[in-house]
Amino acid sequence: MPIMFNTILRGVGLPLADVRLIRHKDKRASKGRSPYELWRDNRPQFELYQSSQRINNRSKLSVPYWAVFIVNLNDETMFAGLYRVNYRGLWEQDTPMPHIEGAIEKAGSCDGYDLTLDGTLSDLVGKLFIDWGAGALAWVQYAARNDKAVTEIRATFHEDSFPGFLNFIEPLSRLDKFPRTWITALTNARGVYLLTCPKTKELYVGSATGKDGFFGRWQAYVQTGHGGNLGLKSRKPSDYQVSISEVAGSSATVDDILAMEGRWQSKLQSKDMGLNRNLAHRLLG
Repeated sequence: MPIMFNTILRGVGLPLADVRLIRHKDKRASKGRSPYELWRDNRPQFELYQSSQRINNRSKLSVPYWAVFIVNLNDETMFAGLYRVNYRGLWEQDTPMPHIEGAIEKAGSCDGYDLTLDGTLSDLVGKLFIDWGAGALAWVQYAARNDKAVTEIRATFHEDSFPGFLNFIEPLSRLDKFPRTWITALTNARGVYLLTCPKTKELYVGSATGKDGFFGRWQAYVQTGHGGNLGLKSRKPSDYQVSISEVAGSSATVDDILAMEGRWQSKLQSKDMGLNRNLAHRLLG
């Protein structure tokens, strides 16, 4: 039999009627930072995010405790802490939304809550995972009516380890969602990479020669959709899959990396059968 989350709540003396189960995912965060990323990278911004709530949810949320969960990069529902809750009234002033770039939470447009992370269950934060339930279920639920099965309790909080350069395969849309350890590894390495288009099935071979390595070069694709390449400019924007073909040694020169790039273009025939058309792209690494 699985451990049930309500059993844990009862074990620390919390009346179930006083607890709401909160699950932060927020599809609007595709244009900013997800609740999980805020929690992982900037706790004050995460607290700001969840302290603002829609007015029509007031009757559900005005309880002594929130048991807060967030959806991580692997779509798992992870415990983020037990919070003591105090409703303080309508939002006082215009405030930038931490999870949506350029968006503003207008004064008076929502409810504000003072949230204090309770020490109770702190040893389970980032380690306990539950089954929230299949489908698009409500993000706020009554603990007394919804007992969740605990799927896993880990010894420590951790994210997936960097898979290694030759095993690395990701869509460009996830670039800014990578763990910091991944970003560091990709920033410190240069070499040859491969972009493949899921729509047209075409490929592009490129090189990263600059000081910010693979990560810095790929940012240009995220920002512009084409990174200055003629072949990619000729196609509609796409969420290219990116992988690493070859990593250059620390002593490799720009010319060495460009020679590596040329070999891969020949092997994959990316000039004849792919998207390598820009003779000037070598200056963009």
